[in-house]
Amino acid sequence: MIKYFYKSLRDQAVNEIDQPKPGTWVHVEAPSEDELALLVDHFSLEEGFIQDALDEDEVPRLEREDDKTYIFVRYAYKTADGELDTAPLLVVTDSKMVLTLSPLPLPTAESLLKGRTPATTQRTKLILLMLSHISDEYDVFISQTSRKIKSVRTRLRNRGVTNQDLIDFATIEDELNEFHSSLQPTNAALRRLLAGRQLKLFEEDQDIVEDLLLNNEQSIEAIRGNLKSIANIREAYSAISANDLNRTLTILTVATVLIALPNVFFGMYGMNVHLPYQHSQHAFEVIVGFNLLLILVILWFVRKKRVI
Repeated sequence: MIKYFYKSLRDQAVNEIDQPKPGTWVHVEAPSEDELALLVDHFSLEEGFIQDALDEDEVPRLEREDDKTYIFVRYAYKTADGELDTAPLLVVTDSKMVLTLSPLPLPTAESLLKGRTPATTQRTKLILLMLSHISDEYDVFISQTSRKIKSVRTRLRNRGVTNQDLIDFATIEDELNEFHSSLQPTNAALRRLLAGRQLKLFEEDQDIVEDLLLNNEQSIEAIRGNLKSIANIREAYSAISANDLNRTLTILTVATVLIALPNVFFGMYGMNVHLPYQHSQHAFEVIVGFNLLLILVILWFVRKKRVI
């Protein structure tokens, strides 16, 4: 799908047009082979870079070829299953147009078209606004993940952590690692962009890039903090589970001893041999009383030693 959008400084909203003209934003989503060939031929694009943009594992970077700047980034999105993932986005710019190419629907494009969008003729501002939207989306998803982790940590205090929580942690770790591996090279590309060799930046634009760098660094630190929290929760849960298991085994062992000792005496007096007081009419009461006293002594001892 190829769409052309245009907005001049005098326009109030972005308009979709039929044919590109100078200052156009060319937006491409999930293109076919014919559409890719059309883009390469019409806008004189580097075919290798266009193919790279459709690679789901493409790493963020900044390239310069002839008069065009190719900015590769990755944006975060939520899948149909509700999981978080990232996808590549290529932003191409020259003196006449801005082109965005993504293998999947781009949430940033929808946000720009519905919100306040700078003139498409202001190419640098448009690109920086896209990058800001992408950075904000990372922040939103990271905040949601942080709340999930805090919720599990609260339940851990009340021994309410379930096996499903631990399974969810594996998914969350994959998502956070995916975000981390996307944001770090993005910052490297932004630092190259800040040098001003690939894209001309005014002082206001440089401030925006610096803010993006700072925001991404904060996101990376938040990701590291969340990963550390997950590791701490998992270790705490393992320690608590091991302690509960040891306590259960101790209780069962003490219970086995308490059950076994009375059986020794009852078994002895059940044998056909001469035993003390076996003919006494109070023999049963004496044996039961002795066993109760023995049980109480054992319970006092294990409690004193804090065995249970």
